[in-house]
Amino acid sequence: MVAFAGLLFVAGPASADPEFDFQVGVSTDYIGKGLSKSMGDPAVSGQFEVTQGDFHASVFASTAELSQGSDAEIVTTLGWAPEAYGFDLDFAVVNRDLPGTRAGIDANYWEYQADVSRTVGPVTGRVRVNYTPDGFASTEEAWWVEAQAAYKISPRTKASAAVATRRAHGGADYTAWNVGVKQKLTDAVSLDVRWYDTDEHDLGDNYDGRLVGALTFAF
Repeated sequence: MVAFAGLLFVAGPASADPEFDFQVGVSTDYIGKGLSKSMGDPAVSGQFEVTQGDFHASVFASTAELSQGSDAEIVTTLGWAPEAYGFDLDFAVVNRDLPGTRAGIDANYWEYQADVSRTVGPVTGRVRVNYTPDGFASTEEAWWVEAQAAYKISPRTKASAAVATRRAHGGADYTAWNVGVKQKLTDAVSLDVRWYDTDEHDLGDNYDGRLVGALTFAF
């Protein structure tokens, strides 16, 4: 992955300089694929991203609390995001690692992800397909397919909603959705307030509906 990330600095046009972004955030819950990954407790996160041309690489880390003992999640992403026929595309390889997981549990796995999005006026639509051949713990092959729509209310305010389905061999199948509003408080600070829910509350507390607030600081 390190060797591939180095291509970011040579693959783009010679005149293009790499762009670096860093952000930190706090939230009332850490959500992943529609489920709580912090047992409903607050979480702290950070992300560093570098882009050059159509290529991007990032490392994201968050505190977490899972029943398998995990106390954090680290997500490393390498991607290519070109444009074609008026659509924005993003193809990425994702590695997920969950430190603190009990010995003997598979806590490091790969995902392959494709996004297709398009913006028409104030409306943006996106479809995401995420696949892993061997997921976390006992989960084996799994798919996550999501459709999202966002509406730009003003230059600083955006409302969005998404619905997704999860199908996994050796894991839980469920449908998840969310709806919320993101407000840019300043050029560097954003607040997102969002309701998350699933159709499988009987599977555990992390499948229950919940209101989540997230404050992000970008540098």
